[in-house]
Amino acid sequence: MSDNKKLYGLLAEYDSASAIYTACEKVRDAGFKKWDSCTPFCVHNLDKAMGVKPSFLPWLVLGMGITGGVSALCFMLWTSVADYPLNIGGKPLWSVPAYIPITFEVTVLFSCLTAAFGMFAICRLPTLNHPLFESERFKKVTDDKFFIIIEAADDNFDLASTRALLEGSGAAHVEEVEGEL
Repeated sequence: MSDNKKLYGLLAEYDSASAIYTACEKVRDAGFKKWDSCTPFCVHNLDKAMGVKPSFLPWLVLGMGITGGVSALCFMLWTSVADYPLNIGGKPLWSVPAYIPITFEVTVLFSCLTAAFGMFAICRLPTLNHPLFESERFKKVTDDKFFIIIEAADDNFDLASTRALLEGSGAAHVEEVEGEL
């Protein structure tokens, strides 16, 4: 590692899905909080092996969808009954079936926008450059290799003991990654 760059973390390379699954359980059990796994395809139950808690994003999407639907209904009720009532052919001023399509569309709009922008916020996107992009070995993550990165900012991080943990978990290669987010 060069002297002018800050250590971002340790990157461990694994050869199979079962190897990274077992390694994730060991890293989780060691008490690390700032770490992640990167795989070329979805590995079933890897989030459970990592100890990842369910996201609050579905609840946020539900809340904003309900907010959008109620807002649309309230706005249409206000415009058709209070602000500008039109009595056409003796029909009631408030007829629910006429307002269902707009209510549905606004509910979907609010939900979709919340899901998209919420995902960006939770994932801290856009990240235009990441320290892992400088690693030649990490480029294989899109092909056939599996990786775990443990950040140096983690409270439990100690270079020697973390390297020993990763090597002891079956890593084919462990390297130091320099850079900052």
